[in-house]
Amino acid sequence: MFFEFGIKDIIDIVLVALMLFYIYRLMKESRSLNVFMGILMFVVFWLVVSRVLEMKLLGSILDKLVSVGVIGLIILFQEDIRKFLYNLGAHQRMQALRRLFSNNDKGLSEEQVKQTIMPIVMSCMSMSKKKVGALIVIQRATPLDDIVATGERIDAAISQQLIENIFFKNSPLHDGAMVVARQRIRAAGCILPVSHNLDIPKELGLRHRAALGITHESDCIAIVVSEETGGISVAIRSEFQLRLSAEKLESILTRELA
Repeated sequence: MFFEFGIKDIIDIVLVALMLFYIYRLMKESRSLNVFMGILMFVVFWLVVSRVLEMKLLGSILDKLVSVGVIGLIILFQEDIRKFLYNLGAHQRMQALRRLFSNNDKGLSEEQVKQTIMPIVMSCMSMSKKKVGALIVIQRATPLDDIVATGERIDAAISQQLIENIFFKNSPLHDGAMVVARQRIRAAGCILPVSHNLDIPKELGLRHRAALGITHESDCIAIVVSEETGGISVAIRSEFQLRLSAEKLESILTRELA
């Protein structure tokens, strides 16, 4: 049997190949590759039994398992699906499209950026020298109202003294995260989702896992000052930048917020 093979078929094959490659890479990064390969083998077995060998009894049982299994897969891979959809929506072209239809998603001016980040940079350097632990989350396009609701609302201007007082070791709010939004400190002592990524280095503590966890779910910037080493880290788009100097921290924040 001969069939026409045109440019549309080539595009179809390329798109399917790219989709399978992306799913493979996503499963490999999340350490779910063995589960994915097991599911793939089950699907191949189901197709052979139902379509090739036409075993009606076994095929009907497998059909039922497949129909119910879709719901199970959504539950099993909910974190990976969320990450995939977030990465899709966080793509630069999608961000540009969102800004086109939104009047609120505008970048800060140079003066506003400076007023926002300089107290944060100075306080982080001061706490780093004193080895005072801190976790600061800077909201961007994605609202963090649910995170703010878990802490104590402050709604104050950003200042170095206030940040250092919040994370002072005897302060009742020093264990949680501080949320900065719309150029103000909105809340402190907030609870963040913790990342269970096994690739995080063991020397990084709970603050780092919480910083990575919140960047899994939003486009925020999370700054961590380690209580053990005094090192400054930044988590953006589920990735860490470790051991930052004041100049590097300022450069990153300026680039991301401008």
